[in-house]
Amino acid sequence: MKAVAAHAPGRVELLGNHTDYNEGYVLSAAIDRGVTLEGRRTEDDRITLNSSAMGMAAVANIKDLRPEKTWGDYPLGVVKCFLDEGFPVGGFEAEITSDLPVGAGLSSSAAIEVATATLLVKLFELEVDPLRIARLCRRAENEFVGMNCGLLDQASSVFGKEHHAIFLDCRSETVKTVAFPNDLALLVTHSGVKHALVGGEYNERREQCFEAAKRLGARTLRDVSLEQLLAARNDLPPLLYKRALHIVGENDRVLQGVEFLKNNEAERFGKLMFESHESSRFNFENSTPELDALVVLASKEDGILGSRLTGGGFGGATVSLIRHGAAASIKESLSLKYKELTGNDCEIYVCDIAQGARIL
Repeated sequence: MKAVAAHAPGRVELLGNHTDYNEGYVLSAAIDRGVTLEGRRTEDDRITLNSSAMGMAAVANIKDLRPEKTWGDYPLGVVKCFLDEGFPVGGFEAEITSDLPVGAGLSSSAAIEVATATLLVKLFELEVDPLRIARLCRRAENEFVGMNCGLLDQASSVFGKEHHAIFLDCRSETVKTVAFPNDLALLVTHSGVKHALVGGEYNERREQCFEAAKRLGARTLRDVSLEQLLAARNDLPPLLYKRALHIVGENDRVLQGVEFLKNNEAERFGKLMFESHESSRFNFENSTPELDALVVLASKEDGILGSRLTGGGFGGATVSLIRHGAAASIKESLSLKYKELTGNDCEIYVCDIAQGARIL
């Protein structure tokens, strides 16, 4: 069989930080950077994945897939989940390339998972609906990699639509797209602090959210209104109250943000992004001094309408809402000022909202 190339984009989270595993709402967008797998079927049970960026190949036997705690767990976990659900997948080899910065919080892990799934569907002539692909990839990350993420990243990579944001209801696991103003772009700024979420603060925040919901008598924080939370403030330990306030506030901001996009109210949407970051900084404590510095600088920059950390936090990148025409001057100014303020360099990418996973 001739070689097949599958591409899956990274994503930025526009609003809805850590709301996915709380069965809440998220607004995200697929970006014009991602992961590509070019591969072909083989006649044996061997899987060989090459990546020059990773410096080493991932090699496994289809009949003996187990986590190795390397980058290969992400694509191999997807293969394992396809097999577990009865799909007839065999041996294959693939070359992996990516223009997503690793550790920036743009979900390179979900992109490689979704690209792998998209490749498998084509190589082995499978019929798998898009939502099932997203769920299979999430399962791979939950069970094989050991990262208890929600569906946000995988769904964003699968359902991305050019010039549209993705509105995900994480309880019903339904996806809608919302038109994004054509004169706006996204500025992704990597702080230089790599984020790594497996086994760390991410899972701790998750448990704190579940404990807060339990104490409030709710299934999840999705079911708690701001009024209910404020009324119960004295019944919660201060730390759990802050965690809950962030999630409840984020759900409200997502719903407001959808309406602002529908009404082409970009300035009001940008204000929500600044508010979201402040809640991440103070209530959820998943920001860093570098991310905070980037958002403060963005708030003073002409042409930036809003800015916030994107992804799980604890390092990584910010996403800023900008006017297309201002991109070049903003990049130069922001980079210089960040260097002066922190002594560190940042990497800045102007991103357009792109199509989701596809065969090239």
